Amino acid sequence: MRRQDGGTARRQDGDMVRRLVEATPASTAVPQTVPNHPQSPPEGSPSPSPDHPITRSPDTSVVRGACPHDCPDTCATLVEVRNGRAIGFRGDPDHPFTQGWLCAKVRPYLDRVYSPDRLQYPLRRVGAKGSGEWARISWDDAIGEIAERWQAIIAEHGAAAILPYSFSGTLGLLQGGVVSIRLWNRMGASGLERSICGAAAETAVKMTLGGRLAPDARDVRHSRLVVIWGHNPASTSPHFMPFLREAQRDGAYVVVIDPRRTTSARSADEHLRPRPATDGALALGLMHVLFAEGLHDETWLREHSVGWQDLRHRAMEFPPERVSAITGIPTEQIVALARRYGTTKPTLLKFADGIQRHGNGGQTCRALASLPAVVGQFGVRGGGLYYSTSDYVSWQGEALSHRSECPPEPRRVNMNRLGAALMGEVSDPPLMSLYVFAANPVGASPNAGLIVEGMRRDDLFTVVHEQFMTDTAQLADIVLPATTQLEQVDLHKPYGQRHLQYNHAAIEPLGEAKSNWDVSRLLARAMGFSEPWLHDEPEDVLREILDASRAKNPTLEGITLERLQAEGTVAYTFPEEVSLPFADGRFRTPSGKVELRCDAIAALGLDPVPDYEPPAEFVAGLAPDEAGQPPLVLITGAAHHFVTTSMANQPGLVAKEGTPFIEINPEDAAARQVVHGEDVIISNERGWCTLRAVVTDDVPSGVTVSPKGRWASLSPDHRNVNWVTPDAIADLAGQSTYHSNLVHVRPANPIDTETPSDRQLSAVAD
Repeated sequence: MRRQDGGTARRQDGDMVRRLVEATPASTAVPQTVPNHPQSPPEGSPSPSPDHPITRSPDTSVVRGACPHDCPDTCATLVEVRNGRAIGFRGDPDHPFTQGWLCAKVRPYLDRVYSPDRLQYPLRRVGAKGSGEWARISWDDAIGEIAERWQAIIAEHGAAAILPYSFSGTLGLLQGGVVSIRLWNRMGASGLERSICGAAAETAVKMTLGGRLAPDARDVRHSRLVVIWGHNPASTSPHFMPFLREAQRDGAYVVVIDPRRTTSARSADEHLRPRPATDGALALGLMHVLFAEGLHDETWLREHSVGWQDLRHRAMEFPPERVSAITGIPTEQIVALARRYGTTKPTLLKFADGIQRHGNGGQTCRALASLPAVVGQFGVRGGGLYYSTSDYVSWQGEALSHRSECPPEPRRVNMNRLGAALMGEVSDPPLMSLYVFAANPVGASPNAGLIVEGMRRDDLFTVVHEQFMTDTAQLADIVLPATTQLEQVDLHKPYGQRHLQYNHAAIEPLGEAKSNWDVSRLLARAMGFSEPWLHDEPEDVLREILDASRAKNPTLEGITLERLQAEGTVAYTFPEEVSLPFADGRFRTPSGKVELRCDAIAALGLDPVPDYEPPAEFVAGLAPDEAGQPPLVLITGAAHHFVTTSMANQPGLVAKEGTPFIEINPEDAAARQVVHGEDVIISNERGWCTLRAVVTDDVPSGVTVSPKGRWASLSPDHRNVNWVTPDAIADLAGQSTYHSNLVHVRPANPIDTETPSDRQLSAVAD
């Protein structure tokens, strides 16, 4: 009865939202220009409630938007605005993927927008770096000083001495994409190799299949077997879960493969727990059984693949007994899963980016992308591979970048090596200026202690454009206030569903906050760049890219900027016969087939056939600690309430996530005298940090887990888990290797957890 009542309430809420949107004139619900003047909540007004219902009112408008954060769901949002203030924030009930609800991270977004901690004015550092001493300055002074410093650097060292650093603070086409390219290309600054998140998996899938073309999430209801591999969608793709639950109710068997017993694993029919970074061996072991027992689809492989016999030969090197020794999974479980995978139709394999953040991540994802081909499940409704939908639309490169009108890119800096780059790994010229936006590298990037050391350089000029005083902003010379998603225009292309989504500016910017694009235009003008494509209005930039991209993207047929502005969400255009990826048996590879043996991979120095080798960090090892205990593997997966470091300063979400913790198996805890609920020190040659021990069999022996995202500045020791994560590069595409991480864990002494008298980041340098 309670469930039925809740469903009725949600339907009534959705009906009310629909009536209100339909009754709102377009000129009211869709502001075309957003004046840039200060706005703050009326004095004494209550904080916005994350569950505030949208209600009908003559003086209220509803503005359509899209969640900007790094999540495959890219939810469609509705913002209720009254007298210039956002008072309600909900998921769009008419969106087929969002379905009227938002995740725990984004639901209280108005708390973020109206936070008293928002940066509202430009600031110049007046004390030592990290001291927290700032003076308010005007935008004119800030932009003038930045341009003057950059011009001096260019005169002495060249523009390559300037590095723009940004990533997934927003995934918008304009505020995240265009602003990461145009100005910096025109300036001739160093390029950034954006390989911190999914580079290895993206490259592996594209080289194997020719594109990241996941099926419609709603098609999972046709699946009879769903294998979720190294992925916890309950936390990182929550809107997939209702479709998975529907499939389970209809009889689908769900297997989760993950060392940790995650929320998703708890609700699965079967949970396999391989040792970290052994997933490639497990995939090859499953193939061994499929080929050996004749469970492969040889007819399909002969017709639609290249190199299947090479793959079969490779799989023969991984019999279940060997794979069991590598992975720690019993032989009988490996054989049983292979038989289930080979005899159950349709079968869907779903993985995400966490699994490839190992030294062998590229080859692991090559193996995973190959598995559905072995059993002929591509082009089958309810079957195949669900990784990403990103390649249903590809933006036209010249319209995006205007590269032909710019000087050649002088070099690229791998973002995973930021600390090393700042400390001299990049030279001739050295990096003399860092411009950070839509990113918080001190909090989110590996080997954070080295980044802090590099950012303390007296000769490094750092500018950070941010919504809050992040760990990175604290080490800047100039800090600029940034808008939130409610205060800017953008267009979003999801990577977990198949709709374009337009984001209207719902309210005016608070204080003197400016969008990434507005600041880019100011900087271009100050640097003397007059090209129109550096100064266009947001709508004109988006229209240019859409129009230029339509010719090579049939999925954009009939989708115009005006339609997006009017409807908010527009589904990709698919002829009925190709709405299911690979249903025609054609792949976007050079051969037109699944490339199980891939010459392009060989050209990059890897075995052209999927293989397994352990990560270099695990091969090199870490010496036992002083008590003789061996190191443990540390996995730093996603937190449930943060998107990396975004939201990790919101008090309500921090409280829900609790004290920064590390999960450790009871056997490992006992051997190290670690007590549940007590503080421990985790350490390796890169650094250390303090965490609260959670002793649990949710993690197997030899493995620990500490979710990422915490702000070091909000921790007692002013460190987070990235003080110990490696900045080594993986086997493919410059990928990060966060999870190939060996650490020691020991109880914290009282002196270890004393709060430093100086609470600034400057107090925690090694």
